[in-house]
Order: sequence, then structure tokens, then C-alpha cells
Amino acid sequence: MTSAEGVYRVKTSQTPCLARFANGEAGGVRLHYKHVRSLHAARHFRCAVWNRGLPRLGTGWHSCTQMRTALAILLVTACVVAGARAAVAREAGEPIRLTWSEGDVAGMGTIWAPNGVEPIGFVEYHQSRHGDRLSSIRVARFRDGSSDEDSADARVGEALESLSGRSIIRDRDGTSIVDLQIDVEKGRIVSTWGRGADQRTLTRDVELPRGTYWGPLIFILLKNFDANAENGRLSFRTVAPTPRPIVLDMEVSRGEPTVVERMGIRLQTETYRLNPSIHWAVDPVVRMFAPSATFFMLPGDPPALARFAGPRNYARQEIVIQ
Repeated sequence: MTSAEGVYRVKTSQTPCLARFANGEAGGVRLHYKHVRSLHAARHFRCAVWNRGLPRLGTGWHSCTQMRTALAILLVTACVVAGARAAVAREAGEPIRLTWSEGDVAGMGTIWAPNGVEPIGFVEYHQSRHGDRLSSIRVARFRDGSSDEDSADARVGEALESLSGRSIIRDRDGTSIVDLQIDVEKGRIVSTWGRGADQRTLTRDVELPRGTYWGPLIFILLKNFDANAENGRLSFRTVAPTPRPIVLDMEVSRGEPTVVERMGIRLQTETYRLNPSIHWAVDPVVRMFAPSATFFMLPGDPPALARFAGPRNYARQEIVIQ
């Protein structure tokens, strides 16, 4: 097994079973292309990102070599138990069914440091509907002058079908350090990231199904979780800056009910955890290293967001929004 920036490539001469698994078939089970594609997409979670704030487990996971070793163990194990694969949830990229009718919405929230004591910014949200077209924009502005902006256009009816959108990350001086444009209808991503001589631009044609969600569309997915989830899990396709654009599958899973305190009031919430979904055999290890996020939802008609806790963006700055 060799790697380049975290890409796990298998040499058939070294581990035939592992090679068959990674290249699309194992134990007589043909793997869907998206699983292999997702394994290669994982390279964008670079070693530098994984090693920043890495959890200490026993003697500690301190290198990508150890990460590759753990992945190899899981993949080899998968070759043995491939015949008893876990049940597969709905296909990522399939548009979700809408239970609630979307309309014009506007609001604001406070962004806090992880300790929940120090406010570090605020977030604005605007959503408008014209016929079957829904437009939404969410801008998070931070005290140091930096900001994150996500916008999305979608078609709404019985299902939520994404059309296009944009993600912009600006540094504390207002300079755009990531500008990602997403065109689902044309299957195209145009992205610029970096500064000065290090700035890079990429135009890429890629498979973007109608069930590709990002930014404000993820909250709509959460509101309609019960109508679309299977076995407490819901997968979808997304496009994210890392800062290089990456297309991968994500999974929302239902957690345990949790009490959230806001302004002295105790709120009973349902929790939903958002994690990358590469393949059932490697997900447990990947989720030990990749950033994750937790949404605390208030049950209701429709459900409402009470709190978000997770990373701000690829820099992995932890924040709380409520």
C-alpha cells in the first residue's frame, strides 16, 4: 500500500484481497463506484489537517503511517467479512422528500467560542421563494474581521433539488482566500483558493446529482430527516472547500436526546451528528480524525435548530452557534 497526500493505493502484488476490495470487488461483492471514488476523495483530508488537534489514544496516533496501518487492517478485515456487509442506507445524491413547505425566512444568531461564554461573531440567514425556486444565503461574520458565506439555489416541490451555489471564505482583512462556485445542472465546479503566488484555480467537471447539498441546504435536510432516514441515518453528496474543493458523501445520524440550556431555560433537543461517509469498513477510523459537527434540534412542526457545535471550516476552528 502506498500513499500520496493521503491517497491509499493498493498494489496487487502485495495484498491481492485488499487490492480487489479497493479496486471495486471483494468476496464476490462488487463495490459501487462511489465507494472507490470516496476513498480517493479522502486524500483532501491531508495529514496536516488530521494531525492538528489529533486525539491521543493509548500511545497516540501521531502519523499518517499509523493512519494507513489502521485503514489497512480494516480493509483486510472487510475482505474476510464482505459477505456479511452492513445494510446500506439510501443512496447518497438522491434528492430528499420535503415534509415541510419552504418560504421566506430571515434571522440571526450568535457565534460563540467552544466554552459558550465568549461571543466571537454572528450569523445572518436569508431565504426567499419565488414559485418553485428557493434561494438562500448564510453569512457568518467573526470578530477578527473574517467571514464565511454560503449561498444556494434549489428547486422545491415534493423534493429538494439543488441547482447552484457558492461558498466564499474571507480572511480577517476581507480578502477572499476561498471562492467555490457550484453548478449542479452543468456538473461543474470552479474554485480559487490561496493568496498571491500561491493562489490556485481549478475548473472541474464532476458528477453532481440533484441531492447534492451544502451550506443552508443541510439545515433543510435536517428538518426533513424523519421522512428520509433509514435506520436513523441519512446520506447525501456535498461539495466542500478543504481549501481545495472536494466532492464526497456525508452522513447524518441520530444521536441521544440532550438537554440544552439557553438563557436559563432548559430545552429538550434531539441530536444529529454529521460525519464523512466513505465506506462502512473505514468510516470508524476516518471519523476519529476527520472533523464532525453536531446539530441540536427542537422537535416541532417543523423542527427548529437550537444549537450547532462543530468546526467553522477546513481550518477546524471550533465554534458554537445558537
